[in-house]
Amino acid sequence: MKHVIEVKNLTNKFGNTTIHQDLNFNVVCGDISAVVGESGSGKTTLIRTILRLQKQVAGKINVLGRSLADDSKQEMSRLEECWGVLFQHGALFSSLTVLENICFPISEFTGLSSSDCRDVGYLRLKQVGLKNDAADLYPAELSGGMVKRAALARALALEPELLFLDEPTAGLDPNSADKLEELILYLRDSLDLTIVLVTHDLDTLWHVADRVAFIARGRILANLPMDELVNIKEDEIQAYFGGKRSKRHYQNGSN
Repeated sequence: MKHVIEVKNLTNKFGNTTIHQDLNFNVVCGDISAVVGESGSGKTTLIRTILRLQKQVAGKINVLGRSLADDSKQEMSRLEECWGVLFQHGALFSSLTVLENICFPISEFTGLSSSDCRDVGYLRLKQVGLKNDAADLYPAELSGGMVKRAALARALALEPELLFLDEPTAGLDPNSADKLEELILYLRDSLDLTIVLVTHDLDTLWHVADRVAFIARGRILANLPMDELVNIKEDEIQAYFGGKRSKRHYQNGSN
């Protein structure tokens, strides 16, 4: 079982507040791994630390076999090209069209011509299920589902091996959320991606995630498939998944 992300004994603090204490977290190659926990448990902080958007107090992180402690800017730049990120609200540049948003990282990190960048951009549009006529629209002209897909296309721009998704279905109607979940599964299989996502969506946990890592008390209490996780006898896990909505999923979600 090959681990593409290995987090060992991670400690994070904000001032005197400890967010993570000796946290350990592994992601298996080809899996869709979800990270869940109560608000304020440190889900997003964990992802931000892996993405090098924040420096840990202690601990080691290896991504794709490379240590994030490497001081070489060139090495780290190459590593960062191996992952794509979908932020919760899309984070599209409002002054750029959809195609320009997708082409931005391509022109920044590759030597492709403007014409080739556009060709790649249209390919990414097709991969996420957007039509070519969406290319010239601005973010303000898009529906919520289209924003997610456009941002996903940009996250895929550099053909990453790893994809990070922050609340991918948040704010979507049930039909759009279902279609986005189907797209995530399709992209994982067709592009050989490993995906890490943060979500509160029970449907996503049951239908998409191979493993779910539950954060509480500054560490990962369990990292298991959902049907195993919901049976773990930890107070926080039982409280989180013990409500009526979660029990309905437990009864029907594996079908």
